[in-house]
Amino acid sequence: MGIQKPSIPKGTRDFSPAEMMRRQYIFDTVKGVFRTYGFAPLETPSMENLSTLLGKYGEEGDKLLFKILNSGDYAAGLSDDEVRQASRICEKGLRYDLTVPFARYVVQHQGELTFPFKRYQVQPVWRADRPQKGRYREFYQCDVDVIGTRSLLCEVELIEIVERVFRALGIRVALKMNNRKILFGIAEAIGHADKMMDITVAIDKLEKIGLDNVKAELLERGLGQEAVDKLQPILELSGDNSQKLTKLREVLAVSETGLKGIEEMETVFGYVQRSGIGLTVELDLSLARGLNYYTGAIFEVKALDFAIGSICGGGRYDDLTGIFGMPNMSGVGISFGADRIYDVMTGLNLFPEEVSFTTRVFFTNLGAEEEAASLELLRSLRDAGVAAEIYPECGKMKKQMEYANRRSIPYVVIIGSQELETQAATVKDMRSGEQRQVPFAALAADLESRR
Repeated sequence: MGIQKPSIPKGTRDFSPAEMMRRQYIFDTVKGVFRTYGFAPLETPSMENLSTLLGKYGEEGDKLLFKILNSGDYAAGLSDDEVRQASRICEKGLRYDLTVPFARYVVQHQGELTFPFKRYQVQPVWRADRPQKGRYREFYQCDVDVIGTRSLLCEVELIEIVERVFRALGIRVALKMNNRKILFGIAEAIGHADKMMDITVAIDKLEKIGLDNVKAELLERGLGQEAVDKLQPILELSGDNSQKLTKLREVLAVSETGLKGIEEMETVFGYVQRSGIGLTVELDLSLARGLNYYTGAIFEVKALDFAIGSICGGGRYDDLTGIFGMPNMSGVGISFGADRIYDVMTGLNLFPEEVSFTTRVFFTNLGAEEEAASLELLRSLRDAGVAAEIYPECGKMKKQMEYANRRSIPYVVIIGSQELETQAATVKDMRSGEQRQVPFAALAADLESRR
């Protein structure tokens, strides 16, 4: 057997230590904002029962579920036709998102929870999608949800969270909103309430494939030409949010549900205006987010200065827990796409320089006596919270300095015979090349102040 060339599955990635430091910076920033709003952390298993996952993500989403074969040789002796019946051999799947597992958790643990229940969750999800720029088969989501209240203040709080997270990360974004009740109202107004899902799946692709292709897809899905012609001017409504909603009131006068959606959006936009949120929030009637469980407001966030897909999205779900036997438990949440956020920050060079440093201070090792002195100083630096290390072997200065340089360590502490004699270390700033003498007793405080 020949030597196998190592590889990883398409759509997945390894992350180097430097990359992990930058990713951790994103996670820490996002979690910090979540905690500021009173959300508590939660984790759920990587795999769920397929019965939990199927039927929750629409026809497009169900196709993207990774299914896990049951343990055991269940396929042995089966005909090809029997093997095709995946339910015979697959009962579990990798989670597609964090929202459905969250709903399952709430139902299972409802007796232990205090409602409204606020949680955040940062874990990987898997989708059997075609890998491309900004689209991976394994990626992290950072979710924040509140369940057990219908208050629209929660939508406003989530908009605030979006503003705070991206301001902290330095990313300029645009937030678009719509309401599934408005979408249902549109379906009613054009005479096709029965094709709500077909309509939303198609118009959700508007930005990607253009209006003509959306119209063609709607015709393929069974809508008549008259209905498609009625839909076009709705999707092309212009003006500010207030003007769009005013025009919509006329169009959706025949739909009680649609008018309720307009009322909800007016309430949210009113809160946003009064709260002083600086983020621009735009009503986008083509925004559909083709997930079955959304019933109210829906959100999508995109970066303004970098071409990539949505970096955050979510919405309200009034009865997601109902399918698990706990009806009328309304919730709302959003999900930050950490991997796309990483790509944006890398592309725009937004990571602070120090984020890439695993070690801030490096001690050379020039002999037994020098090593002993360095170890004592190392302890004082670590006690002060400064990440520091020593070269593990006594060796040539040039080799050790090259090592520190390749590791991008900003400060090198040199302790040789002269430094032992004067009890003052030579500290070299690897970025500027500047060298200075610092007494041993003052070294920890000096380097701590330069973090």
